[in-house]
Amino acid sequence: MLDAILSAADRIAEAATAAMPELRLKAEAQPDARSLRDALTAPGLSLIAEIKRRSPSAGPISLDLDPVRMAVAYEAGGADAVSVLTEPHFFGGSLNDLTAVREAVTIPVLRKDFTRNEAQIWEARAAGADAVLLIVATLTQGTLEKLIAVASEIGVAAIVEVHTLLEVERSVRAGAEIIGVNNRDLATFQTDLGVAESLAAALPEGVVMIAESGVSSREGALRMHSAGYDAILVGEALVRADDPAAFVVELKGAS
Repeated sequence: MLDAILSAADRIAEAATAAMPELRLKAEAQPDARSLRDALTAPGLSLIAEIKRRSPSAGPISLDLDPVRMAVAYEAGGADAVSVLTEPHFFGGSLNDLTAVREAVTIPVLRKDFTRNEAQIWEARAAGADAVLLIVATLTQGTLEKLIAVASEIGVAAIVEVHTLLEVERSVRAGAEIIGVNNRDLATFQTDLGVAESLAAALPEGVVMIAESGVSSREGALRMHSAGYDAILVGEALVRADDPAAFVVELKGAS
């Protein structure tokens, strides 16, 4: 499944490369990005609330969701940032969702996608993104280092996602300042909060620590906070919640 996702991502990346001149102009016309680091380092446990319609592991989650309405509810509940899935084929997302959400909230917005080349970072900024995701398992070391540098040049934050100790080491060598530990194994889609707990000690001082995937309750949020994480990223559980704003309040109350 991951191979299929990356093949589709490569085609999208090629299209972005072809549109680079236009994307650069549009990105450079955007206002300054909102600081994700500042948003995630406030006292207590910070929360990145995610918007996604479906996923390969969960299948359909909420195919008819209104991304703006959901993002506004997240912010009302106290979310510190919003993550928007923009991958169209496997997650049902789009850059239009991201742009609409960015215009509707005052907190930073992450483009959650499989970033393959620098053109996609320009594309993300052109759509209004304040941050992008770089998944270590899907990138060579040279590409990872280049994309972190490009994100810094453009002025957007890069969340560097890891799942193993080796990937933590690679992210640190590449100069990552924000590291997200994904509790979900992208090869098997199995989720285990113990992954983030076991890797926490390997993350260097000064790095913003995010625990991604698998948190569906206040208890899970408390585990991640107790392990030393600055923030959690929660998607499916929030999208399925009857009252997303209230659930944000509950999760943040774990700190």
